Amino acid sequence: MASLNPPVCDFGLPAADFDLPGTDGHRHTLASCRGPNGLLVMFICNHCPYVKAVIDRIVRDTRELATLGIGSVAIMSNDVVAYPEDSLGHMTQLARQLDFPFPYLYDESQTVARAYGAVCTPDFFGYNNRLELQYRGRLDASGRNPNPPDAPRELFAAMRQIAESGQGPREQTASIGCSIKWRAD
Repeated sequence: MASLNPPVCDFGLPAADFDLPGTDGHRHTLASCRGPNGLLVMFICNHCPYVKAVIDRIVRDTRELATLGIGSVAIMSNDVVAYPEDSLGHMTQLARQLDFPFPYLYDESQTVARAYGAVCTPDFFGYNNRLELQYRGRLDASGRNPNPPDAPRELFAAMRQIAESGQGPREQTASIGCSIKWRAD
């Protein structure tokens, strides 16, 4: 499995709209997911070792970001025929097991991942209250490895800065993860 790094942040790029089914049985949109101070859009999946390594920290950080007025949403866009562990049923199990504090949405057509330019899992997009892109970086320095106890919480710090100022940090380190599993059409 190849690991990929997404491109650097294209500051000011508007968030793409979406309307997708969630693991909670409801449909969610860009408007319903945003918080008063911004939005974190995450492309994740169930099977990726990079996501598995950081999912507990994602849950922790999104809970804390909610108290700062940052909404969060996770989107799964992989081909579930090739990767059945990423199916909606398995997504629902994972969301319940880890008590996700954010909607976990299924992008079956993969159009939302394409609209955002997502390339890997995890891939993070941090928006300000005007839904302008301000962060396209990693969660932290861990990758697939355990995070050192004193490692900076890069995503959390960036989103806190966005909540407070509307601007993301100028220096960002790209995320790393497994490639999005595109369907062969």
